[in-house]
Amino acid sequence: MREEATAFVPGHITGFFSAHPADDPTKAGSRGAGLTLTDGVTVTVESVSDEASESIVILDGEMIDIEPVETVLETLGVVARIEAESDLPLGAGFGVSGAMALGTALAANRVFECKLSRNELVAVAHGAEVQAGTGLGDVVAQAHGGIPIRLEPGSPQENKLDAIPTRARVEYVSFGELSTADVLAGETEQLTTAGKEALSRVVEEPTLLSFMYASRLFAREAELLTDQVAKTIGDVTDENGQASMAMLGETVFALGTGLSAAGYEPSVCATHPAGALLK
Repeated sequence: MREEATAFVPGHITGFFSAHPADDPTKAGSRGAGLTLTDGVTVTVESVSDEASESIVILDGEMIDIEPVETVLETLGVVARIEAESDLPLGAGFGVSGAMALGTALAANRVFECKLSRNELVAVAHGAEVQAGTGLGDVVAQAHGGIPIRLEPGSPQENKLDAIPTRARVEYVSFGELSTADVLAGETEQLTTAGKEALSRVVEEPTLLSFMYASRLFAREAELLTDQVAKTIGDVTDENGQASMAMLGETVFALGTGLSAAGYEPSVCATHPAGALLK
């Protein structure tokens, strides 16, 4: 057994999605598309003394309860100290909880010699996210990297992924949190219909411009836009830029210099060329 191991998991912005529930959380999930980011979460898993009965989770120096992380540890049958540092805010549409769950799974597997395959670990983390109601597709996208298109829902044994084969500079501004759990627990029929239409558009034309157009249309038709997000997207559009809303958070993301040109002071990163990895 190793004393500790560290994993990096890219952030993930979902542009659009449709929800596909199932009794088995590894079969549930979403279809849709998004961007994985070079800004992400670094997760270190450390073994603790045999006397320790509970795991400890620390994010950016603060002790925190993150249900998917706790579920991952319980599924693996281990007790550990989890210390994570995030470039991204929690609850703002960047897949931080999914990154925490996946990073924990990858690093704990190494520390405790659980002998699970990558797909099995992704399935554990994905199932934990679904059970917690904190995400439906972030984990599988973060494991893949790039600009993934989720053609079928579920964990790696169930899903089907493709991708838009390019890279991009990404800017983003976040104005606050939205509860993923509250949205997913509500009526999702209108959201899912809009998500299916958006996916069809991007599958027919798998380009970044098509993705951004489909994402904006989805946000409007699913009635998820807040006033601030709608104003910011409009400001970028007025400057001939491409922007949309991160699902699910009060966050706007743009390609290139879209937000900068519109007078905002965004965080800047790029799409991540690969998925989650052990450091």
